[in-house]
Amino acid sequence: MATSNIDIAQQAELWPIGRIAAGLGIPEEELEPYGRHKAKVSLRHLRTLRDRPRGRLVLMTAVSPTPAGEGKTTTTVGLGDALTRIGERAMICLREPALGPVFGMKGGAAGGGYAQVVPMEDINLHFTGDFSAIGIATNLLAALLDNHVHHGNALGIDVRRVTWRRVLDVNDRALRDAVIGLGGPSNGYPREDGFDIVVASEVMAIFCLATDLADLKERLGEIVVAYTRDRTPVRARDLQAHGAMAAILRDALAPNLVQTLEHTPAFVHGGPFANIAHGCNSYLATDSALRMADYVVTEAGFGADLGAEKFVDILCRTTGLRPDVAVVVATVRAMKYHGGVEVADLPHENVAALERGTANLVRHLTTIRETWGIPAVVAINHRAEDTDAEIAALVAASEAAGVTAVVARHFAEGGAGAEDLAREVVRLCAEPAGGLRFTYPDDATLWHKMSAIATRIYGASEVTASTAVRAQIKRLQDEGYGGYPVCVAKTQYSFSTDPKLRGAPTGHVVDIREVRLAAGARFVVMICGDIMTMPGLPAVPAANTIDVDEDGRIVGLF
Repeated sequence: MATSNIDIAQQAELWPIGRIAAGLGIPEEELEPYGRHKAKVSLRHLRTLRDRPRGRLVLMTAVSPTPAGEGKTTTTVGLGDALTRIGERAMICLREPALGPVFGMKGGAAGGGYAQVVPMEDINLHFTGDFSAIGIATNLLAALLDNHVHHGNALGIDVRRVTWRRVLDVNDRALRDAVIGLGGPSNGYPREDGFDIVVASEVMAIFCLATDLADLKERLGEIVVAYTRDRTPVRARDLQAHGAMAAILRDALAPNLVQTLEHTPAFVHGGPFANIAHGCNSYLATDSALRMADYVVTEAGFGADLGAEKFVDILCRTTGLRPDVAVVVATVRAMKYHGGVEVADLPHENVAALERGTANLVRHLTTIRETWGIPAVVAINHRAEDTDAEIAALVAASEAAGVTAVVARHFAEGGAGAEDLAREVVRLCAEPAGGLRFTYPDDATLWHKMSAIATRIYGASEVTASTAVRAQIKRLQDEGYGGYPVCVAKTQYSFSTDPKLRGAPTGHVVDIREVRLAAGARFVVMICGDIMTMPGLPAVPAANTIDVDEDGRIVGLF
């Protein structure tokens, strides 16, 4: 029987977190330990790094995934360890796992096999309380809003036009739509409301885009929570909420330092999903890591059409970060899936289907190299059932697209299994760099920004929207939000908005179902297709297998 991920993690010999920090030049007094193996690095120390030059930034992205995912986090960890093994000063930056997928379909998100960040149980569960703080700050703002209305409504808030939603860090479909304020006058005014998951919240996006505590507080104050009857926006600062929200988030804003199984330092901080939010770990963590290491590997969620697009068009556009190379994770399994093979049949060899499915990989590579101008390498995340013929076909398809493909065996072998990938990354970083290009210019209208993403990245023929949605987009444009980037919420399983449309579809239509202003995050969310900002749990949740034994040892976690 194969050793499980949690067994591997629990058998590992972890170094005290002070030793990991010392290797980065972080003084002991600048650490806030959470036990022996995880700590926050003080914001005070991060300020001392600002004049240091940045190292090389490696963006980990992927093909459009199967429902089980293709191992992007595992490859990020394996590449970080491999860079360390070949003598480079490396760090990795990851998003914090959300409890929705931990207890839902995918299980934990701290890597896998012999390429994990540890302590994996802590990271996957409560960790350092960041998500709790983000949830509390979000819900405090909701409570202050309803309390203001209850006590006279001096701002004249139209309770029919409240846009701020409460959040929860568990998938719970019953809370998507709700009615609050029932029970009489003492309980406030009844109105329709609903919950999102924490990773979809605007506070999470702000948390991950903020450059420092002052910027965080400023952005929190800009959040639009409702409108008056004459459509005047009501912001968090109008409710005098942003100071208390910043106080709740103060400690959480400091990045979390942990380690891999091979003791490569890792920041695990922030965690917006890429299918419903902007999909990158905190800017503070990535920028700080770049000041302390020569190579930093960071991950953008799901396929390149989602996470990498938002990394480029939102994060890089607004912060000045620039990736030196993109690693595109591909698996034999995913290529067969995009070639039409059903999940139950993926373990069986099918070269013909794989070759059809590589159209998905090629579309992503074309976007990364030609649209954004980022050099790329394909990392074939090896699985035990992969055959030589299938791997050869995947390598050939990559090379035909002009990109080197490297088989990486980090899941089974740790960093040693990804050394060839590390050498190719170093080689690409040493080549002369071109300038990063964006999918659309800053001065394009919101509609044209959405159209550029849909046609240039997704291969769509057009974008559609109802009359009401078009009017809302125009209103946001006229109110001065047209300069904001667009954050598309759509399925991760397809370039289209239909998760069943695999491969590299063209000519499909992208319909904008809903628009949400994220004024504090400074982008506009376009919700397309059947995408939920509060997902549900599957028929057999991962939570069913998670337990704790009589000695307090957690079992069944991924």
